[in-house]
Amino acid sequence: MKTPSISRRSLLTAAAAGGAATLIGQGPSLIGGALASAESESSQIVSWAGPHQAGITTPGQRHLQICAFDVTATNRAQLIDLLTKWQRAIEVLTVGQQLPGSTAPTVAPSDTGEAAGQTASHLTITIGFGATLFDGRFGLASQRPAALIDLPAFKGDQLNTAISGGDLSVQACADSRFVAEHAVRMLARVGKGLAELRWLQSGFDEPPARADQGSGRNLFGTKDGTSNLDRSDDARMRRNVWVSSEDGPAWMANGTYQVYRRVNMTIETWDDSPLEEQEDVIGRRKASGAPFGGTREFDPVDVSKLPIHSHVRLSNPRTGTASEDERILRRGYSFHDGINPTTGEYDAGLAFIAYQRDPRRQFVTIQTRLAENDTLNEYLFHTASGIFAIPPGAPSGQFVGAGLFATPGSPPPADAPLAGGDDAPPAGPPAGGGGTPPPAGGGGTPPPAGGGTPPPAGGAGGAGRAVRPPARAAGRPKHPHRHRRPKPKRD
Repeated sequence: MKTPSISRRSLLTAAAAGGAATLIGQGPSLIGGALASAESESSQIVSWAGPHQAGITTPGQRHLQICAFDVTATNRAQLIDLLTKWQRAIEVLTVGQQLPGSTAPTVAPSDTGEAAGQTASHLTITIGFGATLFDGRFGLASQRPAALIDLPAFKGDQLNTAISGGDLSVQACADSRFVAEHAVRMLARVGKGLAELRWLQSGFDEPPARADQGSGRNLFGTKDGTSNLDRSDDARMRRNVWVSSEDGPAWMANGTYQVYRRVNMTIETWDDSPLEEQEDVIGRRKASGAPFGGTREFDPVDVSKLPIHSHVRLSNPRTGTASEDERILRRGYSFHDGINPTTGEYDAGLAFIAYQRDPRRQFVTIQTRLAENDTLNEYLFHTASGIFAIPPGAPSGQFVGAGLFATPGSPPPADAPLAGGDDAPPAGPPAGGGGTPPPAGGGGTPPPAGGGTPPPAGGAGGAGRAVRPPARAAGRPKHPHRHRRPKPKRD
């Protein structure tokens, strides 16, 4: 007799419903194994529901796909249609399902299929609105948040406008690269005719093999994530990350602001620099991650023991309330895009992503200070930029950003789901998901400095692809690995 098959979808539905009655009649051994499999897969679901979007305080996953779209919709109704379709797709993709649709051999499949057989893999999808979305095309100009600024010019930027800015941002993070890539690919497919990809950047993060090894490392080989904000601290998140109802506008309450920077690292130059030079530039010991004056990675930082132009000291001066209010939640990933054909050097670095309550007093303040004084600028340069308003989580039956389109005194518009009936996804676990994803890939200190020409709306400036770092500051050696710099002054 043929062994009865049980679909992954039915298992997830049964697990979400909390009962095995659905599986009665399938046989004891099959039921036990099926439920164990369903429980394991269900634990990898991060719920999209809640007051905040997933992917911000969610523990960092291993893979990143971050991109921006230019909206080609011509009116407000079409923009709402796009966001509604994306929301329904998010509800399906984040529980590890494929998008429903026709299976007729004469039409293209609704789902591209490359993630078939994968679990939900802790997939999160985070949607943002760029400043250009408020340019008047959709009647939203009066609703642009004051904090959604055009980022100022920072010293040393070499920004490529083609891979900067955008009307909408999508951040997809997952423990499977296939799953993260598939999510962006499906949103682009669902939105065909209403939005088109402007740029896309992949990233990766590998946590240490053992938890007692502390934070992970970036492509410079230094610890990354040591001094990041504690995402589990609700009070700290309210202080530094979540927009309050008093901040305005009303539709952004419980949202946040995302800043993205593509930071190219001159890895070859760094690799040839003496260890002492590398540690002085950062302000931490390379092997242990300990701050100068300490012996362990998480020892308190004594700024008086740090070189005055070190990255750790400048990114957070630790001067009390003012510098505490500046702090941002970092969610960085390394990237490696092969070899730059112009220079023959690695095209690699940091996909820096940060979330904050107000970029005017947080990211801009920090980055201005870094751009002017950070010695790490000798080993990197910024090539892309973006700033986006991240609305709060989608209300039940609505879409991310629905409050932006609401008429005062009336509820936000509701549209039909992407699919219903048997194709509707099972409910996910409570916000935050199940299981324990790998440690965050959020990156250590805030991004090293850059700067450039004044950007258009969306925070991008400059033109053309950057191929090398800016000229070194006067008085600094051209080749620090050949000519030793005097020891930095200490307080």
